[in-house]
Amino acid sequence: MIILDGKKSAEKILKNLEKKIKQQGLKLSLAVIFIGEDSVSKIFIRQKEKACKTLGIGFKLFKFPAKISPVKLKKEIFEIAKKPTVSGAIIQLPLPKKFTPQEFLNLIPPEKDIDALSEINLGKFYTGSLALSPPAVAGISRLLKDYKISLKGKNVVLVGAGKLVGLPLTVWLSKKKVTFSVVNEFTKNISFFTKKADIIISGVGKPNLITGKMVKKGVVVIDAGISFKKGKLVGDVDFKSVSKKTSCVTPVPGGVGPMTVAYLLENLIKLFNTRH
Repeated sequence: MIILDGKKSAEKILKNLEKKIKQQGLKLSLAVIFIGEDSVSKIFIRQKEKACKTLGIGFKLFKFPAKISPVKLKKEIFEIAKKPTVSGAIIQLPLPKKFTPQEFLNLIPPEKDIDALSEINLGKFYTGSLALSPPAVAGISRLLKDYKISLKGKNVVLVGAGKLVGLPLTVWLSKKKVTFSVVNEFTKNISFFTKKADIIISGVGKPNLITGKMVKKGVVVIDAGISFKKGKLVGDVDFKSVSKKTSCVTPVPGGVGPMTVAYLLENLIKLFNTRH
């Protein structure tokens, strides 16, 4: 079994970005908009702040309570995103349940939408006219490339259809012309699909969603889910039982997470350079 070391790959990407920033003399800043108190989100925010610090990118966290009204939140997001000092902005997902995420994601101008989650940028990504990829797509694609894992002729199962992982990966896989299935909370028997999969990519955020009994021997498992279990950070995959059957697997933490952060900052540089 091979552990797909996202931390190691991400460090290489960040080093290259650091060189690029210094060579071009870029003055960049990232604005992170965080609503509520989601504990997993706080971890991702810290990772982004740490990476920004490493690269010399300004980092500003704008925090709002979950009880904020939608009207006030929209006004705040609009004001933050339009600031000339903000090079790129993201809304940390998930949002509290009372909010409809897309309404707020669309308030980030496309030229500052480094998550590529606004309808405009997602549409461009779908048609192939976007100059960057959503961070989860870029991160997973790079891991597969680094470890020479081909999608060609493989049966891929995507678990979850969320905005950060599932939706952009669905678009990406459809363009790759591979055989793939998407299963979600409404799928009655997930095992029916996962047992046949050569590659499983999961991004739900539910501990032990996928166990060893649900996968075949030699499967490649990309775990992009993250949550807490008994105070410990875990993925969607029951690592102990699944790793006995896999040929390759990403750990949590240290797999997909660091890769998405690295590509988020690469997108920050790309979009900044297209405007200047």
